[in-house]
Amino acid sequence: MKTLIISVCMMFFLQTFAQNTFHDLKAETIAGEEISMSDFKGKKILVVNVASKCGLTGQYEDLQALYEKYSEQNFVIIGFPANNFLKQEPGTNEEIIEFCQVNYGVTFPMMAKISVKGDDIHPVYQWLTEKEHNGVWSGDISWNFQKFLIDENGLFVKTLGPRTSPLDEEITKWIEGE
Repeated sequence: MKTLIISVCMMFFLQTFAQNTFHDLKAETIAGEEISMSDFKGKKILVVNVASKCGLTGQYEDLQALYEKYSEQNFVIIGFPANNFLKQEPGTNEEIIEFCQVNYGVTFPMMAKISVKGDDIHPVYQWLTEKEHNGVWSGDISWNFQKFLIDENGLFVKTLGPRTSPLDEEITKWIEGE
C-alpha cells in the first residue's frame, strides 16, 4: 500500500512539474482547437497578452508588421487575449478575432481568451511568470501587451514591458540572431 501511495504521488508530481519548456504546454486557439506549443519547435516565439480596448492596442499594427517581416525566418508571434486589466478585453473570441482582422489584418496565431494572472491563470502564463517552471524569471504581468521571448528550443529568454514596441531593436536583433 505504501508503494502504491508513493507511486501515485510521484506520478502526480511528475505530471504537475514536468513542464520544463514552453513546448510542453498546450492552449486553445481562438477558433477553439487545442494546439501544442511543440508545434512551434525550431522557431523563436514572441508571446504577448493582448487587449482590444487598451491605450496600447495600436501595437497590433507593429506586431503584424513584425510577423510579416520575420515569419519566414522561423519566427512566430502568439497572441493571448486577456481581460485582466481594467476589463480592456471584454469581447468574445469571435468578436476579438474579427476586431483584430478588420482593424489590423492580424494573421499571426491568436489563442482563446484566457487569464494571465490570479487564481485562474492559464498554464502558459503560469510557466511564463514562475521561475520554478521557466527556470529564469518570476514576476507579475504588469499590463496588456507584455512580451515574452522564447527560443527555438522552448526556453525562456526574457520578458519586455508593455510599452516596448514590437519593432524595438532588442526584439529584431534577437530574431536576427545578433
